Amino acid sequence: MSEPQEIVAVDKSDLVGIVAELFAENYRLVQIGCSTLPDAYELTYSFDREYRFKNLRFTVVEGEEVPSISVIYPGAFLYENEIHDLFGVVITHIAVDYRGTLYRTALSAPFSISNVKLPEPPQRKVPAAVEKMETATGPADTPAEQK
Repeated sequence: MSEPQEIVAVDKSDLVGIVAELFAENYRLVQIGCSTLPDAYELTYSFDREYRFKNLRFTVVEGEEVPSISVIYPGAFLYENEIHDLFGVVITHIAVDYRGTLYRTALSAPFSISNVKLPEPPQRKVPAAVEKMETATGPADTPAEQK
């Protein structure tokens, strides 16, 4: 059985206020995750109450600051330091700020936009028969079910 999950798109300027409300409603912090996108970072803050997950999600560009939630959830300082060290995301006012020394890595911010080379999306393969037809007569007609 899976637990219900809700993903809420938020503005980073509203993050601390929303997190304070969740704390008042007895939600617990489950995790803070970060993903590298082609030109930004996606941050997801996951909370749980009675096996119901609420995920707050927003994106930031390189160099943009994110406010810390460690004043509300003290344990968040580990996630926030990790995101700073591994992705290079600037998180301000962390309760315990390691200033880039939580992890020792050979490469500074190894998962940052400048260090991660995302693969190109796969190209659509065109069957040889269709390719020949397109070359001889121009683009093939759209299939009946797509018209």
